[in-house]
Amino acid sequence: MIEDKPFCISKWAVLEAWKQVRANQGAAGVDDVSIQEFEKKLKNNLYRLWNRMSSGSYMPPPVKRVLIPKADGRQRPLGIPTVGDRVAQMVVKRYLEPKVEPLFHADSYGYRPKRSALDAVGVCRQRCWRYDWVVDLDIRGFFDNLDHSLMMHAVRKHTDCKWALLYIERWLKAPAQTEDGTRMARDRGTPQGGVISPLLANIFLHHAFDQWMAREYPDCPFERYADDIVIHCPSQQRALEVKSAVERRLRQCKLEAHPDKTRIVYCRDSQRRQEHQKIQFDFLGYSFRPRSAKSRGGKLFTGFLPGISRKASTAILSEVRRWSLHRMSDRDLSDLARMFNAKIRGWVNYYGRYYPSALRRTFRPLNRRLVRWAQRKYKRFRIHPGRTWHWLSRVARSHPRLFAHWEAGIVS
Repeated sequence: MIEDKPFCISKWAVLEAWKQVRANQGAAGVDDVSIQEFEKKLKNNLYRLWNRMSSGSYMPPPVKRVLIPKADGRQRPLGIPTVGDRVAQMVVKRYLEPKVEPLFHADSYGYRPKRSALDAVGVCRQRCWRYDWVVDLDIRGFFDNLDHSLMMHAVRKHTDCKWALLYIERWLKAPAQTEDGTRMARDRGTPQGGVISPLLANIFLHHAFDQWMAREYPDCPFERYADDIVIHCPSQQRALEVKSAVERRLRQCKLEAHPDKTRIVYCRDSQRRQEHQKIQFDFLGYSFRPRSAKSRGGKLFTGFLPGISRKASTAILSEVRRWSLHRMSDRDLSDLARMFNAKIRGWVNYYGRYYPSALRRTFRPLNRRLVRWAQRKYKRFRIHPGRTWHWLSRVARSHPRLFAHWEAGIVS
């Protein structure tokens, strides 16, 4: 018997959405129900969710507001939906994404299948060789300031599905709840941390920026990862023109280019020696700036190249300090490798893709902590730090695969 519901949402769609939410893991929302606790009553939870979504009675609970420290000392608000709400959002995402994904611009990389941040960095690297000037665009508080009416207007260009539109609008308006239980109404923005938010961001910027740029400035390619954008220009004059036009376009879309962080950068290298105030910009954890390099023939030159940014390096060092591995004298070196290698390998694989020698400065403090660990563990090293360094270097040469950064050749 088929149950009569206003909206045709299959139980299979809800089950598949749950599988993706479970695979992604994540913290509990305002109801404090974890993935594991939700799964204990999975059949009832999924049936209740399907029933409410199909009947049109599903109302998203508030998102849990969590403040994450930023490198500049400020805090970034994240909105964590409940597990059940993440499943509901995934149902809509799985419906809507196949409709919009084929339409998105080739240079939109954020939160898209078979595309990554490293892809964007690689394309940006190549274009910085061909174009002398860059507009480093920063949209002030994009996720917090997204206009709801313009957002819904953009979504309606791609679907007239009533239940998808209904729930997207409800998610946009769902309040945030702080740790003390205070609820904060929202008349704009979409919470970072929501399942549907990255897709909505891409839909909005597809219309507000990508298509507009392709139409108005086809000679100025760009890379966009969510709201992180780099625009390449053939001349300084063109860069000034594009920067002003983009700022006007954002104002039309009720957004704002950050006045201090949006800037024009000159891609200076051995061949391009014009004087300019800005010769560096950051993009997706990499700093693009003049760096020493060797040609295939072994000749030294200066290239405009990406390497790990100071901000990313500082974040890594902060996490390594929190590990306090130098105090773990009850552990063997192989134990430490097992405990921390997955994280280290992730850093090496991402930040070591381009200009890997820049990682030496980042991982030297980790090796120092391994030296301090050895001095605590072995009496013979306590008053001989130089001897400890020699010992660690010998271990790294004889067991290079023990730590991921050793395997990448980062020892000293």
